[in-house]
Amino acid sequence: MIERFMPKNQPGPERNDDRQVISGILHVLTSGCRWRDCPAAYGPRTTVYNRFNRWSRRGFWRAMLRALAKGGWAGEAAAIDSTYVKAHRSAHGGKGGLVRKASARRVAARRPRSTPSPMSSAAPASSC
Repeated sequence: MIERFMPKNQPGPERNDDRQVISGILHVLTSGCRWRDCPAAYGPRTTVYNRFNRWSRRGFWRAMLRALAKGGWAGEAAAIDSTYVKAHRSAHGGKGGLVRKASARRVAARRPRSTPSPMSSAAPASSC
């Protein structure tokens, strides 16, 4: 169905397989990964990205989807763009509230919290 939309007789070096590149584009769009993280199995990531942009400017995707819909293809799966990520209940900072840290100057200026131990003094022990 989509073969008639594929460009033919393009100048330049040997083209990567268009089906492989389309699979790479669909992988990036469905997984939500960055273009640079596209697996090498789909061809060079720059090729995948450049073809997506070039085909988008030329209206390839709209024409292809319009032809598929006109041909009666409805797809066998439906997808809703959503993400489910389980987060810890305190991940947003609600439990315990906002914690402020004192500056080093204020920590050095305040009174010590405990009294020094006699065992920790640096003075030598006197002998009797």
